Parts: sequence; structure tokens; C-alpha cells
Amino acid sequence: MSASRHFVLALVQMQSGDDVAANLANADSLLREAADGGASIAVLPENFAGMGAAEAYRREIAEPDGNGPIQTALADMAERHGLWLVGGTVPIQDPGEPRPAAACLIYDADGVRRGRYDKMHLFDVQIPGADEAYRESTHTAPGHRPLTVNMPWGRLGVAVCYDLRFPELFSRLAHEGAELVAVPAAFTRPTGSAHWEVLVRARAIDMLGYVAAAAQTGAHPGGRRTWGHSMLAGPWGEVLLMADERPGVHLVGVDLGRPAHLRAEFPVLAHRRANIELPIKGGDKDA
Repeated sequence: MSASRHFVLALVQMQSGDDVAANLANADSLLREAADGGASIAVLPENFAGMGAAEAYRREIAEPDGNGPIQTALADMAERHGLWLVGGTVPIQDPGEPRPAAACLIYDADGVRRGRYDKMHLFDVQIPGADEAYRESTHTAPGHRPLTVNMPWGRLGVAVCYDLRFPELFSRLAHEGAELVAVPAAFTRPTGSAHWEVLVRARAIDMLGYVAAAAQTGAHPGGRRTWGHSMLAGPWGEVLLMADERPGVHLVGVDLGRPAHLRAEFPVLAHRRANIELPIKGGDKDA
């Protein structure tokens, strides 16, 4: 690990459609802008390579693990632009499972894959007060394991979109040493306007670390609209960056030395009672 714990982070906000090639070209252009602006790490949003009119679209563009145009493009972009890259989500097809996982792939600045996190909490909801319903588990397989990765500046954790509503995941990532959690997201407008900022800030407070959330924004095929407002919350819950609803690159400085100091002075993480468990109604379910 490098002695310096300071770096520039890029949150890449996109308005992805259903043309994978066009979305990849757009991501490449935005990542070039991020690198030119001095970024060392970039976070792409959920479904950055494709937002289709229906959930089944993910099956159409799914790739086998380790092989496919989206994964090849991510590795190439990380290497060409010299960035550690949190690759949004990619639909990855695993043997024996008809539904692809929503996989967030982490690449280092040499284009080497350092980790894969499959979204654990799937968005099966009816939006209160809106004519919107989602059943993500119909076409997406849930993940089962958290992920943390060592970077030159510190330890990175990953969560995806709906995961923001589950503080126990962020507690686990903090327990595994994560000082920064990247959150690719595609929040709906109704839930984003009500909860986005408070959830990102709350999860940062929970873990006394940074939460970097890169979002989809605007209108997408099928009439879906996403909230945008990519943001970085600091380890005391402060808003260090808040984007608007326009696509683009947003740069902000990060000091991963701060979480260690706060955790030593304000030892909330050490006070957690591991013997408190929540009952799961109806038993464990995959989806």
C-alpha cells in the first residue's frame, strides 16, 4: 500500500440506453475526461453498458464470466486511461443459473481484474404512490458474498443500488477493513428524490468511511427515469460532492487516512454487538 492515502475520485454519471456499443463509447470518452482531470479511481453507474426497455434485456446482453465485449472494454479502458475502475454492473452468466448476476467488476490501472461483486439485494418492489413496479429477481440472480479489495491507497468495498438500504452489508464491509465503498446505482426518480441523499450519508456514518455513489440519470428506454445526483459522502456523513441531473464526470479529492482517525477516536464499530441477529421471516431465500 502506498504511503500516500490521497487521490482524486471520479464519479461518472450516465444516461445509458439500449445500444451497448454506444454506451461503451460514451463510457470511454467520460473515463478519458476523468483521467485527464487527474482521477486515479473512477466509478461507473449500474447498468452502464445497457438500460433496456424491460428487465429481460439483461439476459440479451449477458456475457460468460471473463469473456465478452463489455468485460474486454472495461479492462481496456482501465489500462488505457491508467485508472482503477469500478465497472458499474455487467450481466454475467454463470453455469447452471439461467439468470445472469448483476456483477460489479473491479479493475486496476493495468487492466487486471481484482474482484467481482454480485448485487446481493434485488429490487422487487412496488413504488409507493407511483405506477412503477419492479421484479429484478425474475431476470437477475442474487449474489451471496461481500467484496473488499486492496488498492494502493486503502481498502475498497462495493455495493450496488438497492444495497444502500441494508446497513448490515456496510457494517460487514467496514469490519473487513473497507474505508471507501463504491456504489454503482440506478435509483428511480421517486425513491431517489425521497431517500438517495439520506441513504448515502447514513451508510457513510454507519461505517465511518466514504461512500461514493455513481448514478444513472434521466430518461431511458421503456419510460424509466432515474434520479442522477451522483454523490460522495464523507466519514462524518458530510456531503463532499453532489451532482445535478446532467450526465458527466464529477471529480473530488479523497483522503483515506480520515476513516482510521475517526474510527480510533469515535469507536462505534468496536461497540457493535455481534450477537444481535434479526429473524428472517419465512426463512432464507435466494431472491
